[in-house]
Amino acid sequence: YMVADASGGTSQAAHDFAMQRMVQAGVVPVTWQQVLLEWQRDWARRESYDAVMAIAKEHSGAYGMGVDYAYTMVHKAAERTQTPHESLPPVPAK
Repeated sequence: YMVADASGGTSQAAHDFAMQRMVQAGVVPVTWQQVLLEWQRDWARRESYDAVMAIAKEHSGAYGMGVDYAYTMVHKAAERTQTPHESLPPVPAK
């Protein structure tokens, strides 16, 4: 197995051709998210559940947003913002 989206090349073409060579040699490409979720294996594993969910929420794009939304709905939790931020006052247009 090879984590395709956690590797790179000097260009997109170099990455693509390297991936093709590895697939021809029998490598099975997977994504980092597949690896994370396979390591979790079972959502009943409470000792790693919170850490895995935190990684998914922060780094999994639309999937992470869906996880966050579902958690908020199921647990009636407060909505979470991605990062703490400072509100800036409005600036009039010139």
